Amino acid sequence: MKRILFTLLIISIGLQTTAQTNKKELDKEAIKKMCGCFEVTFNFAETFNYSNDSLYKPSKNKVSKGLEWAQLVTDKEDQIEIQHLLQVGSPEQPMIVKHWRQNWLYENTNLYSYNADNVWTYENKSADEVAGQWTQKVYQVDDSPRYEGSATWVHVDGKSYWENIANAPLPRREYTTRSDYNLTVRGNRQEITPYGWVHDQDNSKVVRTANQEDRVIAKEKGYNTYKRVDDSKCAAAAQWWVDNQEKWALVRTKWDEVYNKNKDLHLEQKVDNKVLYKHLFGEGYEDQKSIDQLIESFVKE
Repeated sequence: MKRILFTLLIISIGLQTTAQTNKKELDKEAIKKMCGCFEVTFNFAETFNYSNDSLYKPSKNKVSKGLEWAQLVTDKEDQIEIQHLLQVGSPEQPMIVKHWRQNWLYENTNLYSYNADNVWTYENKSADEVAGQWTQKVYQVDDSPRYEGSATWVHVDGKSYWENIANAPLPRREYTTRSDYNLTVRGNRQEITPYGWVHDQDNSKVVRTANQEDRVIAKEKGYNTYKRVDDSKCAAAAQWWVDNQEKWALVRTKWDEVYNKNKDLHLEQKVDNKVLYKHLFGEGYEDQKSIDQLIESFVKE
């Protein structure tokens, strides 16, 4: 009898392991479906106003379009990294803009949570908290941190999606025009669709002040659609990455060194009156030493 029970236990463990492996492969397949060439439409609209200021003006609806090349940078067992590149302008002479980067890590325990005012708080989760989950780490155009969150990919009723709530800085379309809030609480849903994928957002615009309760001044809806098109349409962006990937590998190497210290991170807004991406997008930062020194100048100890 004991031998039978032991055999059944071994079979059960084997079936669970196989199921977990199959689930993980489905997760990876879904994530990699976000790679390729897409016609993108970015839609944002402020939906609810909670401000006590009678002169409060909601943000205008924002709709923009473009081509986006999502380049697979890393494809490992527990890591999938995708670099996004915007391709805008005329098809004959397009302009390429290095866009955001997303890094997916399986059962990752180290995260950085944005805490307003250019400060990210380091968090260490237990292995039990992140079992079966993927962390999505989203980075700015200069590979500095943006927001991170851990959740489980769901595959049900023919759908594949991932949902998470994460604290983030103001988006660029807001921080150049708004100063009445300092934190975005992002509700993110990434769902794979028959035409490509969609980034569905329910965001809160929050005022965070030390030793006070967070105050929500408005809600925002974001709905960004990525419609897959032939990769040839993004040939210019794909070539740009071939030509520039070595430099950005050096940038990621330095940032990884910073992140791997596993401690709170406070960044300067500007150095020499310029934000980091303007330094990196300019001339003079092509080798590891100069890139290291530049990024270190933005990291407050």
